[in-house]
Amino acid sequence: MASSNALSIFEQVLLENLGDVNAQGGAYGNALQGACLRGNKEMVKLLLEHEANVNAQGGQYGNALQAASIEGNKDIVQVLLEHKADVNAQGGEYGNALQAASSEGHKDIVQLLLEHTADVNAQGGHYGNALQAATASESRNNLDIVHLLLEHKADVNAHGGLYGNALQAACSSGNKDIVQLLLEHNADVNAQGGKYGNALQAASFGGHKDIVQLLLEHKADVHAQGGEYGNALQAACLSGNKDIVQLLLEHKADVNTQGGEYGNALQAASSEGHKDIVQLLLEHKADVNAQGGHSGNALQAASWMGNNAIVQLLLEHKPDVNAQGGAFGNALQAASFGGHEDIVQLLLEHKADVNAQGGEYGNALQAASWMGNKNIVQLLLDHKADVNAQGGKYGNVLQAASFKGYKDIVQLLLEHKADVNAQGGKYGNALQAAAASESRSNLDIVQLLLEHKADVNAQGGQYGNALQAASIQGNEAIVQLLLEHKAM
Repeated sequence: MASSNALSIFEQVLLENLGDVNAQGGAYGNALQGACLRGNKEMVKLLLEHEANVNAQGGQYGNALQAASIEGNKDIVQVLLEHKADVNAQGGEYGNALQAASSEGHKDIVQLLLEHTADVNAQGGHYGNALQAATASESRNNLDIVHLLLEHKADVNAHGGLYGNALQAACSSGNKDIVQLLLEHNADVNAQGGKYGNALQAASFGGHKDIVQLLLEHKADVHAQGGEYGNALQAACLSGNKDIVQLLLEHKADVNTQGGEYGNALQAASSEGHKDIVQLLLEHKADVNAQGGHSGNALQAASWMGNNAIVQLLLEHKPDVNAQGGAFGNALQAASFGGHEDIVQLLLEHKADVNAQGGEYGNALQAASWMGNKNIVQLLLDHKADVNAQGGKYGNVLQAASFKGYKDIVQLLLEHKADVNAQGGKYGNALQAAAASESRSNLDIVQLLLEHKADVNAQGGQYGNALQAASIQGNEAIVQLLLEHKAM
C-alpha cells in the first residue's frame, strides 16, 4: 500500500478520470475533505491543483480545513491555508476548525489557526466554542491550549454547547488544573446551562472531590437548581460518591430539594443501590416519603431495582408503603414487575395493599403476570389479590398473561376464578390477546380459554375479535381452532 504522502496507482487513475473534482456526496462531502481525513498531503495538493474548492461545504466535518484540523495534520492545514481556506468557515461536527483542533489537543494547529486570524470566540458545533472544546477534552496538551486561547482573549464565560460553558466542561472531564486556570480568569462559578446545569453538579456527578472542594471555596451555590440531575447532591448520590455527598451536606446542601430525573437525592441513591449514602441521607433527615421523579419515591425505586437491603432500611424509617405515583404506581407493583419475590413478601408483611390501583400495569398482579413470574402471582393471590381487577395496559391480569403466552399462569388465574370473558384493555379480552400473540404457547392457551367457555365471537379490542387477530398474525392453527368453535 502506498504511504499517506504518495499517490497509489489507483488514486492516480481515479484522479485522471474524475469528472468533477468538486462533486458532492458521501460521508465526507467531497474528495478534498476525504483526502484531508486520510492525511494524504500529495492527494490534497493534487486536488487543489485540479481546482478543488478549498472551501466546499458538506460532509461530517463541514469543510476540508476542519477535517485536517481534527486529524492533527499540520502540513495539510498549512497547505489549505496557503490556498485561501476560510479559517472561520462554519459547519460540521465541531462548528469550525479551531474548535476541532482544540478538542483533539493539537496545540500546533491551534497556534497556526490563530496566527491566521481564527475567531477565538466563534460559536457553534458540539462544544459551542473552542475554549469549551479544549476544556472538555482529557488530552494532556489541553492545559496549554486553554492558556493559548485565553491569551487570545477567549471569553471564559461564553455560553453554549454541550456543557453550557468552559468551566462546566472542565469539571466534567475532571481536569483540576484547567478548572483552577479558568477560575483565575474569572469564570462564573455559578453559571447556569448545559447538561449538568452548573459546574458543581458536573464535578459532583463525575466524582471529582478535589474540584468540588475548589468550587465550594470559590462560592459555588450548593443549592443551585437545573441540569439533568436537578442539583449537585442528587448527582453525587446517583454516582455513588459518599465523600462528595458528605462534603455537600457539610456545606448545607438541602437533603430534600426536589427536581431532576430522580426527583430527590434519596430516590437517586435508592435507585442505584448505594446503601451507605441512603443511610447518610436518612441521618440528615431525608424525607422517606418525598414524591417525584421516575419512580415516584425512594421505596418504589429500590423495590423496582431489587435492592433488598435498601428496601429494608427505608421500611425501618416508616415510609408510606402504599404511596402512589411513579411509573409503577406503587412499590408493590414495582417489585412485582421487577420479579423480586423477597421484596414483594417484605412489602406485604408491611401492609402493602395487594389491590392498589395505578401505574402502567394497573396493579401488582397484572405486572407479575406480564413478566411471567408464577411464584409472585401465587404469592399475591395467597394475599387475596383480586384476579378480576380492571385497569392497566391490558385491562386485566388474564389478558396480560394470555398475550404473553404464560400458560401456567393462565391456568392458575382460571383456577382462581378469573373471568374468561372480562372486557377491556388493548385486546378487548383474553381470547383475542392470546390469538394476537406470536408466542408458541398460545395455541394451548386459546384451547384452555375455550375450554373455560371463552366467547369465541366476543367483539372489541384492537382487532375486533379473536378470529381477526389470529388471521392478521397468520396463525393458521389458531384460526382453525377458532373456526371449529364456530368463530364468525
